[in-house]
Amino acid sequence: MTSVDARVSALRPEWLPAGYGCRSATTADVDAIHHLVAVYERALHGCPTTGADQLAAELSLPGPRPESDTLLVHDDAGRLVAYGWMKGRRAKVLVHPGHRELGLGSGLLDWAETRARRAGSDRLALTVSDADHAAIALLRAGGYSRLVTEWLLEIALPHEPDVPRPPAGITVRPFRHGDEQAAYRLTEDAFDEWQPRRKTYAEWARHAVERATFLPAASPVAFAGDQMVGAVLSLDVPDHGEGYVERVAVRRDHRDRGIARTLLSEAFRAFHRRGRPVCTLWTHSGTGALPLYERLGMAVRRSSTVYCRALVTD
Repeated sequence: MTSVDARVSALRPEWLPAGYGCRSATTADVDAIHHLVAVYERALHGCPTTGADQLAAELSLPGPRPESDTLLVHDDAGRLVAYGWMKGRRAKVLVHPGHRELGLGSGLLDWAETRARRAGSDRLALTVSDADHAAIALLRAGGYSRLVTEWLLEIALPHEPDVPRPPAGITVRPFRHGDEQAAYRLTEDAFDEWQPRRKTYAEWARHAVERATFLPAASPVAFAGDQMVGAVLSLDVPDHGEGYVERVAVRRDHRDRGIARTLLSEAFRAFHRRGRPVCTLWTHSGTGALPLYERLGMAVRRSSTVYCRALVTD
């Protein structure tokens, strides 16, 4: 038996059906995971929306250890058919549409819960599309309850959007090299209100300004004097030809002045000029920002729900 075979054998759980194998993931698996995610999203929503760079960022983040915090399930032909990932109190479980009703989803969920308990987590949360009824039924049967709702919003850009003038005393310009630390502090300060923990700079950057799809030209920032008080960080996603706003943040003492509206309009205009017909972004019920986006002309494309359950630690 080779060392790889031994690793696979050691990882093989009882719930795995005959003809299937499993192993932990490495960064070399990003393309295969991306293909699986694209198949899942296409079956559920008609088109893929998750970029390969997002998956690569997840696998390379500080904290998760791919050798113990990921699990790939493959069929007898070596094709990836299911994927599990966990970090702290968050997990992802995804099963290929053609390999459901075999116990893969429930097995991966049990695996994630066990890993979370061993890491000392007192609860576990997963985000599931509201269109994935099978996954919702699995979580509800496992004692998970709804935590927050997330919405993917979109705005069509057939014409160049009008951009309102910034409020008095505020200047706006595109993101440029040297803005990284200020943008990190601003966005993490803003997200501290609802995120479970503050990200390190390295973790934040991998999901934002260090991504290959980060687009400074569509990422306007606002200043009051020399202080950054607002930022919109955007991605240009070539896989589906749409613009995507990754983060929107305005410093607390400068909110309700129209800064977010100006920044978002600048981002929409930049995407229009690049020939992108649509721009999207995610928001959730904890932010209270949905009315702002709707006033800008954005509409809900689809929704997801974060489900959570308490865990009894070992």
